[in-house]
Amino acid sequence: MSQPHSSAANHHQQYEIRIKGHLDQRWSHWFEGFVIALKDNGETLLSGPVVDQAALHGVLIKVRDLGLSLVSVTPVQREQTKNANKGE
Repeated sequence: MSQPHSSAANHHQQYEIRIKGHLDQRWSHWFEGFVIALKDNGETLLSGPVVDQAALHGVLIKVRDLGLSLVSVTPVQREQTKNANKGE
């Protein structure tokens, strides 16, 4: 029996999670693997790899547990990730 999506299991999907307000850098250990960026519009951008949907839900549970307001959850294409790292 073949395993569907077996090649996808080897690749982490990058996500950008936007929340209202600025999240203090002391929470970076709680969002291990994610970069915390404070935006000028008063939002915090969490960006990083997620191995599967269960892991994504785990991150969103952390957002909920901190009482933060979720603005958006966006999967990022690899090209977008490269451009974001270059500051484009």
